[in-house]
Amino acid sequence: MTSALSVDLPSRTSTVRAVCLDIDDTLVDYGRTARTVLAATCGRDDAWALWERNNKVQFTRLLAGEIDYDTMRRERLRAFFADLGEWISPEEAAEREARRMAAMERSWCLFEDALPCLEWLRAAGLRIAAITNASGVHQRVKLASLGLAEYFDTVVVAGEVRVAKPDPVIFHTACAALGVPPEDVVHVGDRLDLDALGARNAGLRGVWLNRTGEVASVPPDVPVISSLSELPELLVCELVLQGA
Repeated sequence: MTSALSVDLPSRTSTVRAVCLDIDDTLVDYGRTARTVLAATCGRDDAWALWERNNKVQFTRLLAGEIDYDTMRRERLRAFFADLGEWISPEEAAEREARRMAAMERSWCLFEDALPCLEWLRAAGLRIAAITNASGVHQRVKLASLGLAEYFDTVVVAGEVRVAKPDPVIFHTACAALGVPPEDVVHVGDRLDLDALGARNAGLRGVWLNRTGEVASVPPDVPVISSLSELPELLVCELVLQGA
């Protein structure tokens, strides 16, 4: 097994030695699960945007070191229900959050293209990292419970390194852990701004996984795929052979 994906063409000098992958909505069908569980938690189907707003506020506090992970989860839920007109105690928030997380953990599922892609990357001799903007404990439990942990040489979590995508530091942290320079690393994720552009701006090769068919203005140096099943061909035909 080789240590890099390469071809026997002397005129081509570009190689890909490692691939980084986002987790939620890239490997794991997070959005559908989270929306379904949230609707059951609050009894409403139209509260996702409100949840995301509160999550952003509390996660920013977590990254800044103002609160710990458990406090973040509790305060996020309290603020969410307060916005819905219900004021609950910290104890009640903790209980509801525990039930929500238990329901999430029972419902996690992988996209069908996730494991075949990881198997191909490993067979190709590439080093593999996960880079996630979530917190550490539940993401590591998620990877283990879904049988993904064994595929990764390193897992870089925003809640642990105190910096999140698209900050270059989180990408460089992954590259350092892999022992591969950024220019030889591809990062793939479902967010154009956080993943593909963030990686490109950090000196990696950003690839946007556009599962939903979202229409957006994409720079010419950012490849777009609609499924992880397209990644092997992209790596071989575009990034490696063409020396992108």
